[in-house]
Amino acid sequence: MAERPTRGTPRVREARVLRTERITPHMVRLVLGGAGLEDFDAGEFTDHYIKVLFAPAGVSYPEPFDMARIREEFAPGQWPATRTYTVRAWDPVLRELSVDFVVHGDQGLAGPWAARARPGETVRFLGPGGGYAPDPGADWHLLAGDESALPAIAAALERMPAGAVVHAFVEVADAAEEQKIVLPAGVEVGWLHRGARPVGEALVEAVGALEFPAGTPSVFVHGEAGFVRDLRRLLRLERGVARERLSVSGYWRFGQSDEVWRSAKREWNARVEAEQEQAG
Repeated sequence: MAERPTRGTPRVREARVLRTERITPHMVRLVLGGAGLEDFDAGEFTDHYIKVLFAPAGVSYPEPFDMARIREEFAPGQWPATRTYTVRAWDPVLRELSVDFVVHGDQGLAGPWAARARPGETVRFLGPGGGYAPDPGADWHLLAGDESALPAIAAALERMPAGAVVHAFVEVADAAEEQKIVLPAGVEVGWLHRGARPVGEALVEAVGALEFPAGTPSVFVHGEAGFVRDLRRLLRLERGVARERLSVSGYWRFGQSDEVWRSAKREWNARVEAEQEQAG
């Protein structure tokens, strides 16, 4: 979900919830459809994302929904909040868009909404964006992430070229959060159960202990910003992976709201990269 800045008033798409599915105790899948997806397209990247819009509590907007009008007539605190989610799957024939949401009870904004969503409900969003897909010319692939990166990792695994050498690590809370993924022959997922450990600690250990195959890798590391920083340092400085071979980003940061993290993310990433380049 490497986000790209937008200029002016972005286009808002409107879809309907067709069905919902509880994938694991803490993961809900929404399948979206409707006329608003007639010219939607996703498939170039495996980390395509959309930004779902949520009206603040007690705020309603005039119809038809018009972002430019909202910005003109409503105070900034009444503008829709956005939450970024990876496209799990896009069916261009049925025009159906699948998006997975991590749910932790009533915590957060999007998770509780997704848990309550019912068929027929309207969903407004921006996008898609994206920037990563498995490089068919790479000698081997490394994928690592937490629950927030699982949809993109699963999509990447399903897109891997035949015969690809893949090392995939996904950290989840426990065994109940593991998912069934259609995997290429010979590819397995290393499921890491977090338990009471800090987010990402098991991932850093697993990647650090991995015996890297020979040749040029294609690397995708996404999730909580703290462990992403540690893995970027390990990959760049200790393992010597070239920067252009990495797709690395902190989707979220422990202890910070989505709005606070988004406002600081670009500067934080630049600072971490500069520190690691200097150290190298």
